[in-house]
Amino acid sequence: MQTTSSSSLQQNEEMRNLPHIKNVLNDNSLTFAEKIISIKNVETYGKKSTTISRSGDIVVVDVNLAMAQDSTGPLAIRSLNEMGIDSLHDPSKALLVIDHTFPAADEKVANLHAMMREFASKHNCMLVEGSISHQHILEYLAAPGMMILGADSHTCQSGCVGAFASGIGSTEVAAVWATGQLWLRIPETIRINISGIFNKGVFARDMILDYIGKIGEDGANYKALEWKFSNEDIRNQFSMDSRACISNASMECGVKISVFPVDVITRKYLDENPRINNNSSDNPYMKQIEIHPGNSAEYIDEFEIECDKLVPYVSGPDHIDIVHSVEELENVEIDQAFIGSSTNGRIEDLEVAARILKGRKVHKNTRCVVTPASVRVYEEAIRRGYVETYLEAGAVFTNATCGACVGTHLGALGDKEICISSSSRNFVGRMGALSSKVYLASPATVAVSAIEGKIADPRRYL
Repeated sequence: MQTTSSSSLQQNEEMRNLPHIKNVLNDNSLTFAEKIISIKNVETYGKKSTTISRSGDIVVVDVNLAMAQDSTGPLAIRSLNEMGIDSLHDPSKALLVIDHTFPAADEKVANLHAMMREFASKHNCMLVEGSISHQHILEYLAAPGMMILGADSHTCQSGCVGAFASGIGSTEVAAVWATGQLWLRIPETIRINISGIFNKGVFARDMILDYIGKIGEDGANYKALEWKFSNEDIRNQFSMDSRACISNASMECGVKISVFPVDVITRKYLDENPRINNNSSDNPYMKQIEIHPGNSAEYIDEFEIECDKLVPYVSGPDHIDIVHSVEELENVEIDQAFIGSSTNGRIEDLEVAARILKGRKVHKNTRCVVTPASVRVYEEAIRRGYVETYLEAGAVFTNATCGACVGTHLGALGDKEICISSSSRNFVGRMGALSSKVYLASPATVAVSAIEGKIADPRRYL
């Protein structure tokens, strides 16, 4: 007697559901969030329902990828054990990443890593060590139309390729691993129209800091952000690295998701970086679905960003929505400059910092730590000669990890120390001692500040 695998059953259900998917994609009244959740709604499989879901609705969705890292993964594993669940719904959709403290900084962390390795081996699920989770997902896994949930708030980074990507709790990840599903409330959406060309010394990080400064650290709480380019010239200044920075940092104003349109830049990136999990099916809707908001979709708010009016910004200390122009904070002396994290540890970030540091030296009273976001970024930085540039300048170049960003190792701050960082957050105690102070800025601003030993304007060096 022949049996049918669960993956084959799901494929058959999605094949039967193609007419509904097409109807949703063509509905001009829906936002991105409404479209993708209408498609992922488990009730629509097998034509059980043709429901169109709207913002505010609570919907159970099918999840394509569920991730946990070494701060949240052990909690998810314990939750599964407490629920008495001995097998995963679909191991191919479960991802564990050891990234926050890699390599292990002490015995306690080493034991947590061992727990994660044992779990991954037992359940035959994906395990990654070293690369930051969000960057690994971007490089190898995320695709347009995917439902990606992770036990890390910056999971929203994968919205840069047109995925629904959001952070959830450890117990919720355990539930997804057990069932393949989770309930979500469809967020209301803010549309952000981008116009203007960046001036010298201004980057994507400055743009998102400016937005957060205006809207506040909870100004987009549980909202979806849809980014829209006013024309092709505007679009072309936003590389995939820049989009990833913006989608990632959007979490700092409370968003549920932060989504860029799928366009020629997205497709080129995906062509050059093939997905490792989307090649097994003949059904195109199980690979990649380009989801574009409708022309008549309803938004809770709209916002205009004119890039040509932006300047280099610095956020902090202690709150990310306290945002100043760099001139306002020039001459604030620093003890450390950190370039890295999932927000700004990509090759584009390392390139501009290396360009500034080349032929120059880190200030004698300042430490400069540079940490790539992934093993792939690390390797590319070596090939391009950036690592040599950093070392000659007197900086420390570490392995790929979260490290200093979360204050666990490789750059933690001591009492009353001041750091300017391209990392994701700057709340009290984020990078070490409770009495330390962290300012956030673009990698360019961080690099010039490392040279001068104080917060400085990158426009003088570019």
